[in-house]
Amino acid sequence: MKSFKNADFADRLSTATEARKALLDRANRAKSEAETPAATERRLAREATTTARNIRIAERKAAKLALEVRLAAELAAAQAAEAAAREAALQAEKAAAEAAFAERIERETLDEAERQAARDARYAARKARKKKGR
Repeated sequence: MKSFKNADFADRLSTATEARKALLDRANRAKSEAETPAATERRLAREATTTARNIRIAERKAAKLALEVRLAAELAAAQAAEAAAREAALQAEKAAAEAAFAERIERETLDEAERQAARDARYAARKARKKKGR
């Protein structure tokens, strides 16, 4: 730092004024440099790059969303097909159970008829023996 030799009020005011002028000069220089054609071209290139990046991001999001929608539709279709297959299997199982029940009833009815016929035959043979024996 500078050492203050003559640090009276007028010197301090002039130093502050010079500092303000230097600051304004730097700001004006930066502003004029920002308005040059090369700087404008760089800014436009940055904006174009940013716009292109945003477009690519939006495209990726749209593709991801479309994939999620497609996968959800496939899942829903698979679940519907599975439910239909399960329902068809249940109906087939029910029909098979009903057929097995009907078959068992028919078999039991035939067995009962055979037993009845055998009992009737025994009864008739017993009657025939009694009648023959008289």
